[in-house]
Amino acid sequence: MDYQNIPKEKFVFADPNRRTGDKKFDTKPVSYAKDVWTRFCKNKSSVVAACIIVFLLLFSILVPIIASTTYSEALTDTTYLQYAKLTPKNNLLAPLGIWDGCQKTTLNKATYDYWQAITEETGFTIMPKIYKAGYSQGGPASRSTYYDVKIDTYIKNGMTYLTLTEAQFKDIQAWQNETGIQVIYPAVNIKKIKNEMYKSDANIWYENDMKGAPIMQNGKYQDIYLNSGNEDGYDSLRIDGDDGSLRYARIGGTSDNKSYIVRVFKYTYFQYRYGFEPSFLFGTNAKGQDLLTRLAAGARFSLVLAVCISAINLFIGAIIGSIEGYYGGAIDIIIERIIDILGGVPSMVVMALFQLHLASKVGPVWSMAFAFILTGWIGMSARTRMQFYRFKRQEYVLAARTLGASDRRLMFKHIFPNAMGTLITGSVLSIPGVIFSESSLTYLGIVNLESSTQTSVGTLLSNGNGMLASFPHIIFFPALFISLLEISFNLFGNGLRDAFNPSLKGIED
Repeated sequence: MDYQNIPKEKFVFADPNRRTGDKKFDTKPVSYAKDVWTRFCKNKSSVVAACIIVFLLLFSILVPIIASTTYSEALTDTTYLQYAKLTPKNNLLAPLGIWDGCQKTTLNKATYDYWQAITEETGFTIMPKIYKAGYSQGGPASRSTYYDVKIDTYIKNGMTYLTLTEAQFKDIQAWQNETGIQVIYPAVNIKKIKNEMYKSDANIWYENDMKGAPIMQNGKYQDIYLNSGNEDGYDSLRIDGDDGSLRYARIGGTSDNKSYIVRVFKYTYFQYRYGFEPSFLFGTNAKGQDLLTRLAAGARFSLVLAVCISAINLFIGAIIGSIEGYYGGAIDIIIERIIDILGGVPSMVVMALFQLHLASKVGPVWSMAFAFILTGWIGMSARTRMQFYRFKRQEYVLAARTLGASDRRLMFKHIFPNAMGTLITGSVLSIPGVIFSESSLTYLGIVNLESSTQTSVGTLLSNGNGMLASFPHIIFFPALFISLLEISFNLFGNGLRDAFNPSLKGIED
């Protein structure tokens, strides 16, 4: 086209009042954080995993606070400790025959009569269902009678002997009168128990032979309750309101410091002590501790430990990796050789040595934390180093250096923010790794975190390992918790990694 021959009339003056420039965007600008959130929400599995993690976090924080009985109280109360190995019970589901605190078992004739006697005395049904009764097994010389029954693990604890002060005795008596629930049962004439080994058993209230088997009359138990004034060197006491014949306590000690030896029903004594019937959603362990609050406390410890260690490793690894990646050269080579030496030492050996020589001085928790930090920062350092090598030659970094930016400003103002996505993702993914390592160490017994004030998920797994066949609930709930946590953190970390990666933007559309 010949621009020299353009007609004059083709040219017009521009309107000075008219503004020229780029057109306004039809959509609002999207920030980096909002873009990350939008892309993360498109990953449904990661969103579900995040919800599960939030639920587990709330479980570990809130349960010890709102639970009726804390795990530390359960550990220090010697009466509560007798409620060992109770199966899970939910009062809402128990009437339906599920989650009812019962256990299916096979009993011989002696045990069946022993537990049936508890029902006879207290009125609480210890065997709510009998699947098969009175069948025989074995040869003619060793034939025995057995019963397949469903047994209530909360009732089968039966009676126990307690020594109370006068004030405690009167307090229980007042509570009985107020609620109508019997806690203290008649004392037993111990002289009528033939076998010495059964004289300390508070559940023996009936006539029995040398083997402890009840001696029935017309199919009924014959009680051996104490109804005389003096017995075995003790004064006996009648509770106000009874018929005057039975005695409910033996009085020992001195005239100035009397003690009351009584038979109490553990189930109703629990109601007296705590104000509610024993019902543990996750059951109890071998020490009688509530697994629900114990697991929540252990989970809280494991999560706090993992988050703190991951944060420390991120801090140390980010600084060392930044120095390596930015300066390179001899500094990079020296640090990498040091990392090679530290990374070559087996972590299990480091942990064992720290527990042997450092735990006695600083405690097992700090010793384990030091062992995790000693080599835990290496992976974070490698990620940071790689990101610095990737970004330090970019044009915006060269421009900032040209304008006189210092090395520290270039490292932590221009390069490091661009690496944050990868580092945050790596930190999140390291949390389940720390929890799994801690659980493995405590499960194997290399680290012992069991005490009256703390526990961990791995410790709970270790304690339940020997009772997997008979009481699987003791190990099931800690195993379920750590499985959900590991799977959820990995799915959440994968979603976070994809959301922070700008190169993946738009491909999911």
